[in-house]
Amino acid sequence: MLCYCWDIKIEMNKKALAILMRARMRPNDPSKLALSPLSNEVNQMVSNSQGNQADANVARLASGDGNGKLSKQRSFEVVRESMHSAISMNKTDVLDSVLDDFSEGYLSLSFENRKKLLLTLAKEYDLNRTQVRELIQQYLGLPLPGGNETRTGVVEDEGFLSTFYRIERNLRHYLKPVYENLFERLNTHPGGLKFLTILRADILSILAEENIASLRALDSYLKEKLSTWLSPAALELQQITWDDPASLLEKIVAYEAVHPISNLIDLKRRLGVGRRCFGYFHSAIPGEPLIFIEVALLKYVAQTIQEVLWDRPPIPESEATCALFYSISSTQPGLAGINLGKFLIKRVITLVKRDMPHISVFATLSPIPGFMQWLRSKLASQTKLAEADNISRSSTDRSGLTFYENVLEPEEERALLDSSGDLAAGKNGMEIMLNLLTPTNHEWTNSAKLLSASEPPLMRLCARYLLQEKKRGKALDSVANFHLQNGAMVQRINWMADRSEKGLRQSAGIMVNYVYRPENIEEYAHSYFSTGHIHSSYDVRRYIQPLTENESSTD
Repeated sequence: MLCYCWDIKIEMNKKALAILMRARMRPNDPSKLALSPLSNEVNQMVSNSQGNQADANVARLASGDGNGKLSKQRSFEVVRESMHSAISMNKTDVLDSVLDDFSEGYLSLSFENRKKLLLTLAKEYDLNRTQVRELIQQYLGLPLPGGNETRTGVVEDEGFLSTFYRIERNLRHYLKPVYENLFERLNTHPGGLKFLTILRADILSILAEENIASLRALDSYLKEKLSTWLSPAALELQQITWDDPASLLEKIVAYEAVHPISNLIDLKRRLGVGRRCFGYFHSAIPGEPLIFIEVALLKYVAQTIQEVLWDRPPIPESEATCALFYSISSTQPGLAGINLGKFLIKRVITLVKRDMPHISVFATLSPIPGFMQWLRSKLASQTKLAEADNISRSSTDRSGLTFYENVLEPEEERALLDSSGDLAAGKNGMEIMLNLLTPTNHEWTNSAKLLSASEPPLMRLCARYLLQEKKRGKALDSVANFHLQNGAMVQRINWMADRSEKGLRQSAGIMVNYVYRPENIEEYAHSYFSTGHIHSSYDVRRYIQPLTENESSTD
């Protein structure tokens, strides 16, 4: 063990020092975490810190030296005028300098002025609805072609239809907002794609605070454009290794969103033997992955994150049978909602199968970021209902209480009542569980008796949350929804799999294994997308009964 660590330390060269100095790493420093639409895991999807990370990106891009010093602020009117020129100018020989002037000016603005400018863009450079309305009226005024034309009328029909074609062409033109011109020009401009992701990150930050219809329409249009420009065909999959430039490795440290990289030894371990890191890159944003995934090569599907992050030394790669995806992180908050992870996972599976045919299992060890929030809300609401209706633990007739549900089984409630001691008081099991799970010190995890009493109800309720709790027919948990829509199945839930503060806060330490079966990925993704059908193993299904029509058990 000492030799293994010493070998790593010896190999820390000037590049390692550069990473350390540039990233200024601190263990579990939340300021270093990225967002992952994924999120939260891919983001984790989108978190409350999105605006802060977006601002950090803006500062980093705006400064030429990467030290976060913004250029001198320009007045709002000057930047507004440069935006207008960038949209309307037709002189291609000076367009690049105009786009540079606008992007630099935008990045120099305060957040309030950026918001003001984005609202101006959304409202004043929207589509011309007067012209659209006139064209629609013209279109509705045309008589439809007859259905019984003769051959002699072919020429006349073609002339008559040309009016339809002309109005339809004009409609397509005028249904495009004026700001599309800005987006299109920036996309082909050096540095423009990166700038557009920053622009959208600002839009998302504003919309998180205030629902503005015009700005939401702007966001929807920009998201659609980015989705097209960032199609899989435009992205390059690359393996990230310790030999890559320090500037790239610094970004891996800064943007790791699921399990923070605590130091250089941790980083080298994640890029070393028995581990892989792959990223999606775009030629317009060189040296920076848009999203990256970390993989552990193991003999079996890991049940705890501790064994993935801290197992030393790793097994020989030739003995591995499982590729475990344990972290997916997005580096661009402005790409939230664009599912790059779906294509990334599929391509990594294909690549690993090609290079290591002995790998037969592809699984994840994933967080469950919404479980505790859902459970505490459920316990709090049911406890209030119990108090309002004066329901005692010994009550027998609850048939009239339509919304009341005791989420605990009788034996689970008895075990909690017998084990809680002085840590949590309560009139019933639900109140005790709520009082145990609410404090941020997670003191209940230090009691073997409470851990034993809490495991059955928490595991059962976690299975229910993953398989039965839905939003618009899809899994309520963001990470679950991400993997299920990508064609995975729920294989196993793991008790005390992540004992970090974050893991206990989000999911009481429980993590879940999703499994990707290459031969079933498309089938599972289609059934989930079309009907909300969730595939799961018997090990998960046994926690909840009875079976429902919208779920299946897959061994």
